[in-house]
Amino acid sequence: MVGDTGVSQLSNSLAGRKVLLAVTGGIAAVESIKLCRELRRHGAYVSPMMTNEATKVITPLALSWGSNSDIISNWDSSMSQLDDYDGIIVAPATRNTISKHLNGIIDSPVMMALSAARGKNTPLIFVPSMHSDLFDDPVTSEILSQLSAEGSHVIIDHEKEGKRKQPSHIRIVAEFSNILNSDLPNRKRIAITLGSNLAPIDDVRSIINHSTGTTGWSISEYLYRMGHDVFCLAGRTSYYPNFNLPKVMYAEHPIEMLEEAINISSSFSPEVWIFSAAVLDYIPDSFQSKIPSSKEGIQINMAPTQKHIPMILKATGQCYSIGFKLESNVDLEQLLEKASLQISRYSMDAVVANRLEDLNNPDSPRAWLLDSNGKSSQIPNLTSLCEIIESLMAN
Repeated sequence: MVGDTGVSQLSNSLAGRKVLLAVTGGIAAVESIKLCRELRRHGAYVSPMMTNEATKVITPLALSWGSNSDIISNWDSSMSQLDDYDGIIVAPATRNTISKHLNGIIDSPVMMALSAARGKNTPLIFVPSMHSDLFDDPVTSEILSQLSAEGSHVIIDHEKEGKRKQPSHIRIVAEFSNILNSDLPNRKRIAITLGSNLAPIDDVRSIINHSTGTTGWSISEYLYRMGHDVFCLAGRTSYYPNFNLPKVMYAEHPIEMLEEAINISSSFSPEVWIFSAAVLDYIPDSFQSKIPSSKEGIQINMAPTQKHIPMILKATGQCYSIGFKLESNVDLEQLLEKASLQISRYSMDAVVANRLEDLNNPDSPRAWLLDSNGKSSQIPNLTSLCEIIESLMAN
């Protein structure tokens, strides 16, 4: 049970990380509670610091509740603003705060913390939030360019309602996690196919596989948070990621998906391919205008599609590959036999095998992982699946 100030753990992507959240006097300071709690959901220890202007927008008590930590807003003898942090987020980052930082002005604990972090090469992430007329002022573009030039990171959302509002707390924490973890060893370029395929029968009807995309999007999000460079090739999905991943392409038809995957192999040069998409094995061999609904019966001829995995791996060259094998009404031995055949047929490194009837059964494992050495391991849930796959990438 989660206590009043507690949070549910969503991932370990910031486990043990000490994060300073600097809140300045923009109206978006009201979002700071959500940001604190989201950081904690991924394992971070949050130390909040507020400017005096920020305390006029949101109370220190509220921010203390969200961070489960004491608030620093005034000078004190402990000088905690000079502590070592794994990363600093300035959200909201007013133009005044950015300008003072760039010019070395230290008139508050927040400004001293930013100056000290710059001296230590600590990752600094600024999240500007302001009216569009201020954002469109050439001076704003100039100071944001200066931030980037000095090595700081800037997270900006699209214009909404005449404002550059602060992006969602989920997106900020995801990008922050990626920035911090990108310095970990063995970060990889990873391409992943996900979702279902669709092929038209006529102008208004289609044949489609059943796949929500939940597994693929979840793996993609986790790998991105862990600092990997992730490219998603998505078919049709009914589940969508919690934030906009930076590299996503959509292709619903199996032929189109294969073509795009081969293009990704050339342009992105993946070091890892993860094949979680539910690819159609058969599609209608001809397309026709709308079949009259008055017909008592129709016959549709189906033609096999090209197998994606061997074509994509041939185009990519040397890479680590993980396949997915979904079956139904088979026992565990049969399931692992089919997974083993997929590994040997396509020279894959591992296959995640699961049964349709287990996916919605809380008493059954989510899947089994079989590697090229014949070793199998049980995967209890989706979170474990993401962590296990990432551990394979990091080796």
